[in-house]
Amino acid sequence: MAEVDHHHRDVTGGWLRPAVFGAMDGLVSNSALVAGVAGGSGGRHTVLVAGLAGLVAGAISMAAGEYTSVASQAELATAEIEAERQELLAHPGPEQEELARIYMARGVDPDLARQVAAQLSRDPESALEVHVREELGIDPDELPSPVVAAGSSFGFFAVGAAVPVLPYVLGAGLLLSVLVTLLALFLGGAVVSRVTARPWWFSGGRQLVLGGLALAVTWVVGNAVGGVAG
Repeated sequence: MAEVDHHHRDVTGGWLRPAVFGAMDGLVSNSALVAGVAGGSGGRHTVLVAGLAGLVAGAISMAAGEYTSVASQAELATAEIEAERQELLAHPGPEQEELARIYMARGVDPDLARQVAAQLSRDPESALEVHVREELGIDPDELPSPVVAAGSSFGFFAVGAAVPVLPYVLGAGLLLSVLVTLLALFLGGAVVSRVTARPWWFSGGRQLVLGGLALAVTWVVGNAVGGVAG
């Protein structure tokens, strides 16, 4: 019999999805901030300070939010795993039958489902892992790390947020900042196509349009507010 050899893409996106989207978040939000301040007739120094402040504040906010979110998720998962452990200790028979019914619902013959459930229930830790996976959809060995999530969010957001600020650091102004930002938006969107079914030019163009719209709107708002305040 010929051996079937085919591979699927990682539908969760793996590390690429949070990395790209974190960087894109920093890029869009901080470039919009820079455009808004520049539109309000802010001088180069003012825009630079605002951009750097937006980078630091945004990265810290992203890291704090991600840490809290992932920590809460991990704590809830741990609590549910412990609750399932106690159920297995207190009611091993009903829990084994529950596991068998899960396999029956998936089309396994009742007798075979009960045999599989009985075999898996021989080792308490293995039984716990199976129950947690089947009932809760949790992999107890791969709970996310809040520290890693926070560090990744901080770093990738900062990388994206640095793009529109860098031209000001080098002595340039809004025009170069916008051009560099638009290029980064397109490239970032093209990279996103790695975890989608869209062609690279579509993902890149879509991100370019959305990010460009954010830049334009904030520049107009900044210009209007600057004119009134001035």
